[in-house]
Amino acid sequence: MSEPELLFNPFEPGFTDDPYPAYRALRDKDPVHEHPFGFWLLSDYDDVTDLLRSGLSVNESLMGDGPVRDQYESLDAGGGLNTLRLSMLERDPPDHTRLRSLVSKVFTPRKVAALEPEITALVDAALDELAGARCADLVDTLAFPLPFAVISKMLGMAPTDHTRVRELSGTLVKSLEAVVDEETIQAIISARDEMTEIIRAQLAWKRANPADDLLTALIAAEEAGDKLTDEELIAQVVLLYVAGHETTVNLIANGTLALLRHPDQLALLRERPDLAGNAVEEFLRYDSPVQQTRRITLEPYAVGGKVIPAGAFVVAVLASANRDEKAFGPDADLLRLDRENARQHVSFSSGPHHCLGASLARLEGKVAIERLVTRFPGLSLDGQVEWNGRINLRGPAKLPVSV
Repeated sequence: MSEPELLFNPFEPGFTDDPYPAYRALRDKDPVHEHPFGFWLLSDYDDVTDLLRSGLSVNESLMGDGPVRDQYESLDAGGGLNTLRLSMLERDPPDHTRLRSLVSKVFTPRKVAALEPEITALVDAALDELAGARCADLVDTLAFPLPFAVISKMLGMAPTDHTRVRELSGTLVKSLEAVVDEETIQAIISARDEMTEIIRAQLAWKRANPADDLLTALIAAEEAGDKLTDEELIAQVVLLYVAGHETTVNLIANGTLALLRHPDQLALLRERPDLAGNAVEEFLRYDSPVQQTRRITLEPYAVGGKVIPAGAFVVAVLASANRDEKAFGPDADLLRLDRENARQHVSFSSGPHHCLGASLARLEGKVAIERLVTRFPGLSLDGQVEWNGRINLRGPAKLPVSV
């Protein structure tokens, strides 16, 4: 009897709790997978890295007709483009080059490194709260508020309803999921409109009250006489909140959970604090905060003995590439903090769209997890992990711990 044809189904019960067996099946049986829904998936490390470095388009308006394009057009409903469509995440050169050049001027490693004392103070305050409670949800106590506070501070946001901005960010991030239902699409559109108005008001306030912060610098940023328009400014700020903040939440929560599930590695980190930097790379590899990214083919693209047609939506499964035994050895499914090539992961993408905030995420992850495990030798799970149910920006919604 012939083996049944592989069909990648991220909606199977339990998939978002542990997608890695499904990714292994893709790598083993069909690493260049044509899905009947109308998109392609690449799961092999070499194929994924080649795609990321290829310079293929990220502009979804260039894809051909089909169900994926229908969803794209639904997200663009309600007048005008989805806010993130104007961010560097969704632009090709020369727009991407221009936007990245302008933003990178105010997002330098030196500026990020200067944030370490403030990040440390925020972490210690959260750990004080955890120490007092003795048991708490680590996502709510540390993983979520830390990157939110850091990006708000970096931007120099005026006093606003931060709880509401957090809620809107949590809704907007769903626009980065592979498939979105109609109810969620309407919620995303509503959140987009409300977030846009909040940031527009922030820009007006910041122009009247400039300071030494990221928002002021973005307003002033200029490249060869070219400045960001208001709509582009809004898009970059939304990107920083949504893509930057939500992914760091996952890094801290996923990394902590990985240690708690691998007590030998938790002990090793306590014995070898010099491994903290490499440990963050291994957390990023082992359980990627962003599981997938995408490209659009503008002409036929040959990969793995197949030819993907022009106008195709191609998903690069970063989380699968990071577990590829051909790249990371036969123990790729294990957490190993001293893994020599851990930094070769693709969790921050690669090529022209390599994550601009990678150094900030690394710093926040390192400070948060290192100080957490050092301060609490009795750190342990205190109940069932609840996952956020997302296919792409996957992480715990609740991570109950006891100290």
